[in-house]
Amino acid sequence: MDAPTSYRYEQLADLITAMIQNGTLAPGVRVPSVRALSQQHGVSISTALLTYRTLEDRGVLVARPQSGFYVASARRGPFALPSTSRRRAKASTVSISGAVAALLEHSSNRAFMPFGCAVPDGELLESKRLDLMLAREARQRGTRYNVYGPPQGEVSLRSQIAKRAMRVGHMLSPDDIVITSGCTEALTLALSAVAKPGDTIAVESPTYMGLLHTLEVLGLKALELPVDPIHGIDIEAIAQLLDTERVAAFALSSCFNNPLGSMMAEADKRALLAVLARHDVPLIEDDVYGDLHFGRERPKPFIALDGGANTICCSSFSKSLAPGYRVGWVAAGARTRRVVERKLAFSLCGAILPQVALAEFLASGAYDGHLRSVRRLFQQNLVHMSRAIEASFPPETKMSRPTGGFVLWLELPKRLDSRALFDAALEEGICFAPGDVFSASRRFRNCLRLSAGHGWNDQIEDGVRRLGLLSRDLLAR
Repeated sequence: MDAPTSYRYEQLADLITAMIQNGTLAPGVRVPSVRALSQQHGVSISTALLTYRTLEDRGVLVARPQSGFYVASARRGPFALPSTSRRRAKASTVSISGAVAALLEHSSNRAFMPFGCAVPDGELLESKRLDLMLAREARQRGTRYNVYGPPQGEVSLRSQIAKRAMRVGHMLSPDDIVITSGCTEALTLALSAVAKPGDTIAVESPTYMGLLHTLEVLGLKALELPVDPIHGIDIEAIAQLLDTERVAAFALSSCFNNPLGSMMAEADKRALLAVLARHDVPLIEDDVYGDLHFGRERPKPFIALDGGANTICCSSFSKSLAPGYRVGWVAAGARTRRVVERKLAFSLCGAILPQVALAEFLASGAYDGHLRSVRRLFQQNLVHMSRAIEASFPPETKMSRPTGGFVLWLELPKRLDSRALFDAALEEGICFAPGDVFSASRRFRNCLRLSAGHGWNDQIEDGVRRLGLLSRDLLAR
């Protein structure tokens, strides 16, 4: 039986890639026209064009205006993957707030190249329809929404989030969800609901700098776990750890660790949940990148695998649709009441109008179409940025290969200090995230994270090139 039409372009792309790899199509050779490919394989013009666009995104083909598509010239092989991190012998007191504040100040400065903060460009997100919905609600019912809302958030938005959870096999009620000011507040509420000052939280290493900052503010310690750049944390190592260490909770990425891009397989997620259940240790997951997957299916968050029995799920729309709206949520299961109590104490409630607009946007079905578009853009951006890095950074550089999200993690030779590179880059009008802000113990001094959340253009490419040259210059000294 033929494969579904929606996947036919992938089959053709794989076929053409194989012909290039076995030498049938040599570098620089013009491939058949879109119309010829359509006729040869009995597919539509749109499917044939999508095949070539996919191969262009992968760097296999290049398009030449008024000429067609050609096999790309042979390039240097891809950089190796970053090293697997090592477990710290003991938990660390976190002291990172100053470094994070300084980075965010530079990252928000539009005069710098925008590689520092993992926030997508508003122009790239094209959220005009959402903005129009908000404006209409403000115009027609602004007085109604200019009040304090319920601490759990607008029920219309909670209902839409619960409906989307069903797609990954998790049955949620709107009453199980608390709307927050972004994922950061969701993580703060979750951590404060399961831990007290002085407790230890197990985290990935490297991990999201905002999580580390939250641990510091709450007076919590961080126990850094080793992370494979593809597969995530080691389950056997976790089992051994919990036999000897007291941990109040685990705080992990569901999908596409920030900054490394790793993701645990579903079988490994289930195995981890079983280990944590045996030791009665709760899991707090950050699922903020889950919708930005490049594969056919959205990866399941942990909460969909244990039904929320021992998992608190945190997420937001900040990476996929509306960073400026600051709307996130937390699903805390049996701990919902404790989370709501802390929501009341920390911020009372969230702004109603953005929630109403987001609920309407989700109900309209526009979010799914938007996600298909933005996932394709982010994937293309990462391909372009990876090529530019390979062309300009030192040959010893190691680079992540995420299958979702929009950040890249680079590991340079040990003798390079990314803080010195950061200072030099600022002088050139370039901002990135130095590696040490992703570790409670300030490791990864020779690493850095680059965000590919802005539209790719000559200026962005030149910024990557200049950053690569700066790193070469520092290593040569």
